Amino acid sequence: MVQVDVFWSYGIGASLATAAAYQLRSADARRAGRWSDPYLLGSTLYCAVLFAPSGAWLLWGFPDWETMQTAGGHGSLPPWLVALFAATNVSQGVLGYWVAARLIARGRVYAAFLQAGLGYAGMFFILVHGWDGRGYQRFFSADRDTFAAWPRHPGLGQALSRAGDWLASPVALTLYGMGAVIVPAMLALIVSWVRSGQLAAGGADGGMVAGRLRIVAAVLGAVFGVALGTAVAASVLVHLLGWWLGVPVAAAVTLLFVVRPETGAAHRVFLLLGLPDRRIGLPSSALQE
Repeated sequence: MVQVDVFWSYGIGASLATAAAYQLRSADARRAGRWSDPYLLGSTLYCAVLFAPSGAWLLWGFPDWETMQTAGGHGSLPPWLVALFAATNVSQGVLGYWVAARLIARGRVYAAFLQAGLGYAGMFFILVHGWDGRGYQRFFSADRDTFAAWPRHPGLGQALSRAGDWLASPVALTLYGMGAVIVPAMLALIVSWVRSGQLAAGGADGGMVAGRLRIVAAVLGAVFGVALGTAVAASVLVHLLGWWLGVPVAAAVTLLFVVRPETGAAHRVFLLLGLPDRRIGLPSSALQE
């Protein structure tokens, strides 16, 4: 969706940079400069060849769904908006990569990891809450007419029924097909870059290399567990307390239970990935079991 892709592409770029944390921390990488970075090239190609075209496809095929029902058919979309949307699906990915890479170069790998979480949490908050608390209703509406038929405050049964109907809609079927391509491709890059970096750091014997399934589970847990859970919790707090009180309370809860080093959910996932630890310059202790 147009509104969420800005955050999504930023999260993708930061995720890919974090996956190459070992490589980006090396002295050779710091001397080479950012424009000769092969991981930046790989991330940019991923965004340009896979992610951006998928967004353009959805915008053309389902314009009112892709714009969260704020626009109608193709005639209501100005050409400049379409061009800007396509550009940001790449530029925001590059920005996310650049910010994370800069943090990694300074030894702040966990902060780079949190940049990816910020992107995904922002994406999910728009999908779940939006600007009026009805984001999830827009997501589970294939067109404007379907969204207009939602009761403003549906019961759980009504919401689940309408979500179930959406799961068999043309837009959902298109998403399944796209996800079967773009998700495995991204996971393959992350697994490859994390493991190759750990292998190089571990020496010739190949020690301290995380298993592929462990990396995949950690990434999916970070996205669909930590980031999505944070967005849902923030939405609930905003619903209960309103924007002025709900936002600061949600921020405090996130800092305490999600972001906080050692005990936060995000840091626990970070340890599972076995990324470089700032304090000791080696893989996180979870890999030394």
